[in-house]
Amino acid sequence: MTPKDFTTTILVDQAPNKVFNAVNNVRGWWSENINGGTEKQNDVFDYQFEDAHIAKIKLEEVVPNKRVVWHMLKNYFKFTKDTSELTDSRVIFDIAAKGNQTQLTFTHEGLMPACECYDICQKAWTHYVRESLHDLITAGKGEPNPKEGALNAD
Repeated sequence: MTPKDFTTTILVDQAPNKVFNAVNNVRGWWSENINGGTEKQNDVFDYQFEDAHIAKIKLEEVVPNKRVVWHMLKNYFKFTKDTSELTDSRVIFDIAAKGNQTQLTFTHEGLMPACECYDICQKAWTHYVRESLHDLITAGKGEPNPKEGALNAD
């Protein structure tokens, strides 16, 4: 059996444009510790969670109401032997109407069971997509990591 990239899917009653807008509201569902643009093609943003995970991400593809692709330009994990694991990977959000619902398929290309961070990363992405992003889409409020020092210190 061939290893598979991590994927998870949610189905919501909201229209594709609402899902698309929520995906691009990264501070509303993933982390308030984001610096830079998160909506337009070629936007680049920095992400940081404490000193454990730091990333520079470029919006490589943005197709309104259909698809968003992030390119992990740089990725640092404090907790893995290969601290740059997942650098050059891609995070893909595919949005599709399914009857009167919208399906969001999240795929992290490169995040496979052989990765040292797989257990932690798949649990984190599952939470952020299936709970936080889902709640932002359906209830208007997600559960992002709160703003902390370092990157966005006031």
